Amino acid sequence: MTSSKKIYRLGILISGRGSNMVALADAVREGRVPGAEVALVISDQASAAGLARAKERGVETLIIERHGRSREEHDREIAKALREHQIDIICLAGYMRLLSPEFIAAFRNRILNIHPSLLPDFPGLHPHKQALDAGVASSGCTVHYVDETLDGGPIIAQRTVPVLPKDTEESLAARILEQEHKLYAEAVAKVIESSDY
Repeated sequence: MTSSKKIYRLGILISGRGSNMVALADAVREGRVPGAEVALVISDQASAAGLARAKERGVETLIIERHGRSREEHDREIAKALREHQIDIICLAGYMRLLSPEFIAAFRNRILNIHPSLLPDFPGLHPHKQALDAGVASSGCTVHYVDETLDGGPIIAQRTVPVLPKDTEESLAARILEQEHKLYAEAVAKVIESSDY
């Protein structure tokens, strides 16, 4: 169990609107993730709408663009920023770039991702289309630790959402996103509660 004095500093990586980042930041501010603070938001896209939403919440932001650099060079710069800000837990929230093995090894068991399917079903891109094409009765979302496999790290928490007969990719995605916003905060709280770093 954690001591009551340790505050876990969260670093959130985004590429776009940052809706999961916003939900997580609001949950932290409202005390639903005890012992946490959102210390930094990094985007690999200067145009990411989530940057303004982070600033509105008083969270420091950085833009670390990837253009013209290898994945490894880009990840090294992100890792440097995370260390400088003494980040304990890294949360991927709509971060649309695969991380290098070097980065994953440097932060082993400290990187979380949220994926809109019930992993191990439907990893990778277009999980809602995959679910509809497969004709499953339910889908959902998963928070998991990031390892070197695509959406394949150890699962922390899941939430199930029924697939309705008239669902489109958009309607299913919207219902799952509502649950993502709740699940991510619950999963981060669970990780902190059981953490010893």
